[in-house]
Amino acid sequence: MYAPSRWTLKDLFPSDQAWEDALNELQQAVAQFERHRNELRPDLDPDTLRAWLRELEAIYALAARVMSYAQLRFSENTQDPNALAMVGKARQLMAQLENRLLFFDLWWKQLPDEQAERLLQGVGERYRYFLEYKRLFRPYTLSEPEERVINLKNVSGVSALRSVYSTLTNAYTFPFEVDGEVKRLTRGELTRYVRDPDPATRAKAYQTLFQVFMEDKQTLAQIYQAVTQDWYNEKVLLRGYRRPISARNLINHLPDEVVDTLLDVTRRNVGVFQRYFQLKARVLGMPRLRRYDIYAPIEPSEREFTLDEAMALILDAFRAFDPRFAAMAQRVLDEGHLDSEVRPGKTSGAFCLTALPGLTPWVLVSFQGRIADVATLAHELGHAIHGMLAGHHSVFTFHAPLPLAETASTFGELLVLDYLLQHEADPRARREILFGYLDSNYATIVRQAYFALFEIFAHEHFPQGATADAIAQGYYDLLVEQFGDAVELSDEFRWEWIMIPHFYRVPFYVYAYAFGQLLVLALYRRYQQEGDAFKPVYFRLLEAGGSRAPMDILAEAGIEPRDPAFWQQGFDILDEWVTALARETQTPTT
Repeated sequence: MYAPSRWTLKDLFPSDQAWEDALNELQQAVAQFERHRNELRPDLDPDTLRAWLRELEAIYALAARVMSYAQLRFSENTQDPNALAMVGKARQLMAQLENRLLFFDLWWKQLPDEQAERLLQGVGERYRYFLEYKRLFRPYTLSEPEERVINLKNVSGVSALRSVYSTLTNAYTFPFEVDGEVKRLTRGELTRYVRDPDPATRAKAYQTLFQVFMEDKQTLAQIYQAVTQDWYNEKVLLRGYRRPISARNLINHLPDEVVDTLLDVTRRNVGVFQRYFQLKARVLGMPRLRRYDIYAPIEPSEREFTLDEAMALILDAFRAFDPRFAAMAQRVLDEGHLDSEVRPGKTSGAFCLTALPGLTPWVLVSFQGRIADVATLAHELGHAIHGMLAGHHSVFTFHAPLPLAETASTFGELLVLDYLLQHEADPRARREILFGYLDSNYATIVRQAYFALFEIFAHEHFPQGATADAIAQGYYDLLVEQFGDAVELSDEFRWEWIMIPHFYRVPFYVYAYAFGQLLVLALYRRYQQEGDAFKPVYFRLLEAGGSRAPMDILAEAGIEPRDPAFWQQGFDILDEWVTALARETQTPTT
């Protein structure tokens, strides 16, 4: 039934012209809402506010539809000048419209607490958290003219720089010898070879990746310097956040101490994965892993999947957990919302875009048939399921906050890998799955946490005048800390940070991956222990979307992320896996 293909965007707009028409409709809706500017007053009644919020909700919904269409058009071919122009046009319009709607945002934030609480009590649950969340930013909000300037300068400033980074790096092709012939590969195609059975091929794949990126090393470093400087100037100097990461933490509605605790516990547990890499080296017959080898397959496995086979496996695994999971995942493919082809110009990596409540999300992967590709597809379909389960909320609050955004995706990935282990008889494939899953946990937890630690370093030092070489040294020092003596580092990895798109696109996003993975390890352990009794708790967590504070959603599930012991239990589970894997491979660990 399923073969690699492009997605269709007709459920957003039937054509580019319809998208253009929506831009005009959006401007008219905003002009209509602007008429309320002169009606704002502290004694406003809740019914009137609720009516205005319904208007604003319709504006947000149309804006999300417009922006999603442009982003998806650009993602499917970043070299399409029309798609690039659409993204630029949409961003410019969104900045202008945001400025025109600022009056309402600022009025609400500046209301005295007594009047705000009176309105919150009467506005209803659909809009309550949306309004409560806005008031979190009251201490960091500037005057209306200042906010307008920031919105407008971002379009031609930092947002434009991010587009330059994406356009430049997504256009890269990498000369690599395949079957005796040098081919120009996309980054996604080249990445396949960092998991090649041959150590020389793995090293060559990384070296080729670095060779191309290093040709633009100074340009890419300069773009990142500008991104960090812009973030520091706005968030710390103008708005008054205590630290650069504090701005992201408030966006995530998390206390600073929760994120600090997550990162501190991760630093104390790097030994778990150092043990794992030592074990892996012994199984591979190597004295020590090189950084080139951390994702090396333990044994050559010829197991490959067609997209149809992968979907059958994923749907079976999801159905075994709950039929609703399988039905929602199947919707993504049946409605043509999956782009799974490998092709030049397509944005690298994988993502799920959940545009609107009630609309099936769009998923992008570059499916090449490996077990890792099956896991990635399951992961992104988990994101889609999360969005569908929260689709009864308003457009303001159906998106899960970043700390909880990985809850369904990583849980879905674990369901599929567990299902594979239960049904896979080939010992080589089983070993590939087990080692691959620990590789994945390293990449999702420790790697991402250390990315966040690097961002803290870069956002502190780049704005203070540090050179790109000094930032590279800081990155390298963190690599040494996380790998210890277990992995040999080659010098080029000090520049790996110029190849990480999240650093440029969404500062401090990355710790959400570690947060989500450790949370899911705890939740999956509960599922194994409690069975069907666990499901109502889990579904309530997903169905909440972003309708309440993350700490409140987690508290209802009996989770306290301020407690280091919560994070430690995830590492304890991983430590158990390393010990069990050593026993299975009959390789003692120290």
